[in-house]
Amino acid sequence: MAAGSPTDWKTSTLAMLRGQGYRSGGAREAVVELLARQECCLTAQEIFDRLREQRRRVGIASVYRTLDLLVDKGLAHRIDVGAGTARYEPAQPDGEHHHHVVCDICGKVEAFADERLERALKRVETSTGYTIGGHDVVLRGDCRDCRD
Repeated sequence: MAAGSPTDWKTSTLAMLRGQGYRSGGAREAVVELLARQECCLTAQEIFDRLREQRRRVGIASVYRTLDLLVDKGLAHRIDVGAGTARYEPAQPDGEHHHHVVCDICGKVEAFADERLERALKRVETSTGYTIGGHDVVLRGDCRDCRD
C-alpha cells in the first residue's frame, strides 16, 4: 500500500462519508475496511467473496454501490484492466500511487512503481499545457509463469 497507512485511509474515508450524511456500519464499512487492508486492487467479486469468507453479510449489489460511491467521492480508484474487468483500490489523499501490469493469459495483476515513468508523465503535462489531475497506467502482456 502507498504512503498513508491503511488505518488512516479507513478512518478518513469513513469520517468523510459520515460528514456527508452517510450512515456508519453495514456493507459500506465492511467494504472500506477490506479495501484498507489490501496491497493492490480487487474486483467487486473478489471483495464480495472475501467478505463472505469473513462471514460478513453483504450483498454483491451493496458492494457495487459502495465502490461506485467511493469512486464518485474520489476515495477509491477504479482501474480498467481489460476484458470488461474493473478493479478497485484506495485513493491515497497524498496522491501516492502505483500502476499495474496484467497478464493477458491468466489475469494476474501486479503493482509497480517507476519514478522515470512519473517524470515522463510530468513532461507530457508540460508539453501539452494540460493540468493533469490523475492518470492510470495498465500494462498488458504475458507473465513469467504463462510464458514458461
